[in-house]
Amino acid sequence: MIRLFRVFIPTSVVGLLLIETLLVFGLYCGVLFWRDDFSAEIYLLYEGGLGRVAIVTASVLLGLYFNDLYSKLWVRSRVELMQQFCLVLGIAFLLQALFAYIAKPLTLGRWNMIVGSAAVILLVPQFRIAYSHLIFEVLYRRRVLFLGSSKVSRMAAAAMARRREFGFDAVGYLAAGEMPEVVTMGPWLGAPAEVRRVWEELKPDLIAVGMEERRGQLPVGQLLDLRMMSARIEDASALVETLTGRVPLESLRPSSLIFTSDLGPHPGQIRRQVLYSQMIAVGGLAFTLPLMVLAWLAVKLTSRGPAIYSQTRVGLRGRNYKVYKFRSMYVDAEANTGAVWATRDDPRITPVGRWLRKLRIDELPQFFNVMRGEMAIVGPRPERPEFVAALSEKIPFYGRRHAVMPGITGWAQINFKYGDTMEDTITKLEYDLYYIKHMSMSLDFYIMFQTAKVMLLVRGGQ
Repeated sequence: MIRLFRVFIPTSVVGLLLIETLLVFGLYCGVLFWRDDFSAEIYLLYEGGLGRVAIVTASVLLGLYFNDLYSKLWVRSRVELMQQFCLVLGIAFLLQALFAYIAKPLTLGRWNMIVGSAAVILLVPQFRIAYSHLIFEVLYRRRVLFLGSSKVSRMAAAAMARRREFGFDAVGYLAAGEMPEVVTMGPWLGAPAEVRRVWEELKPDLIAVGMEERRGQLPVGQLLDLRMMSARIEDASALVETLTGRVPLESLRPSSLIFTSDLGPHPGQIRRQVLYSQMIAVGGLAFTLPLMVLAWLAVKLTSRGPAIYSQTRVGLRGRNYKVYKFRSMYVDAEANTGAVWATRDDPRITPVGRWLRKLRIDELPQFFNVMRGEMAIVGPRPERPEFVAALSEKIPFYGRRHAVMPGITGWAQINFKYGDTMEDTITKLEYDLYYIKHMSMSLDFYIMFQTAKVMLLVRGGQ
């Protein structure tokens, strides 16, 4: 796997992206030579043809990305795959039509576009099917032996089965007794004390240690001997973090947070984040001002009360501040209930507010909070003081999310739905802890890019 932007990305995904880039680019170029082999070279090298082909290629690749075709490599249905490619190429044609009106020198040409796209839709899906078969069934995969059957081990095994593009397969697990329900971990191979014998028989590529009680149970001597024999040994929680982008609470101990050198933010990171967040907020306000005016009018004309409301939230180091949002609920929505989470199909949300939330337009006034230094563009979702007080009592380490500034968008927001249960809140906290641990400018820009995808696909919150 490759680590880009502080995120682990399967090598198979990077390889697919590079090969498909060359394949799509080559097909469009090849069509030029097939249709007119005498002038194609002149067109490509001296008349801007390479740039035009690059624009078409980029539009196709972005279409594949926005259709989640680089996050889900397994081809479940050939018909569905062809439908997605047809949609992607349809969008590419629309972009070419748009360029024909506003920037004709950027267009590839009608027949070149038609014939090239026909070649792409005939050949690239077939290549992807063959690539998927190669990755999941033919190429070498890393075999994992689980030492312990704790919840963290089960989380890791489930993530391995779900994210097969990472290339991990479970060979079995060692535990005090067999647990029939942990099918994803493979067969029971014996007690933890037999780890050396099992390793010598199976030669797994990785031993993932995930024992709930290690004192007096962990075969330290055998693991040390295996480590000296070049066996790779890793905590199961690290495997979960790699596969899911979450720090599992089940494995966290105060000492692991106190003595780690990785847990952010490092000195100066927050100051840098404030600086580039404020610069982006200025540009964001200028770019979205017409949309904000339309949203303001829509809210004002469809329900009584102010179009923009403020609410107290908890920010950096537990300090309270006022967050600004377009009002998406009826006035006095909590008059009879007090502070409660929004739920799916919440009756308190107005019809216009439902769309504002889906498109995340209700969040746009928070650019003003960013400019005031109260929020960043990227960070954990800010919560109300009432919720923070209650959740801090029930969920360990919940207060650690205030070590960084709250954000308009964040790692948890792009990876998980809007949480309205305690289990959802725990999962989102695990994503927030991953962000805090790996906080960086590159990760922030990666999250912003992913947020654009979420908004364009209307995967908004409640």
